[in-house]
Amino acid sequence: MVDIGDEAPDFTAPLANGDVETFTLSEHLDESPIVLAFFPAAFTPTCTSEMCSFRDHMAEFEAIDATVYGISVDLPYTLNEFRERNDLNFGLISDERRELIDAYGVASSFSPLEMRVARRAVFVVDGDGTVTYRWVGDNPKQEPDYEAVREAAAETA
Repeated sequence: MVDIGDEAPDFTAPLANGDVETFTLSEHLDESPIVLAFFPAAFTPTCTSEMCSFRDHMAEFEAIDATVYGISVDLPYTLNEFRERNDLNFGLISDERRELIDAYGVASSFSPLEMRVARRAVFVVDGDGTVTYRWVGDNPKQEPDYEAVREAAAETA
């Protein structure tokens, strides 16, 4: 699992931001600090609550020039619908190939189908591509401490 002080694994994946574009982490390091918020699946109660909480705290992240991206294994078109229905004001990255959850070490199997999804996790990445904060939930219903994430991002800025 990626830890504090590690280089954040670079990736290229679809970005759902109302449209669908290609997103490469290393090309966006100038947006640092970057908050990567992994969540299991769009339209589930806890994931909706988590992403809406990031939405509701967005002004606090913008005040420190932090950029937030949600990441799940959902298809980009599903993520765009999820963004629209929940009025999310940040982009969602589609890890439909499950490469990011493997690279960051946050893959989890969801029973009974044994479908691989992301564990709920948050990483803050600085302008050099170094992970400066990591949080991984102990259970699927646990949400991050949004103030701790914001403080970590502020220290990185």
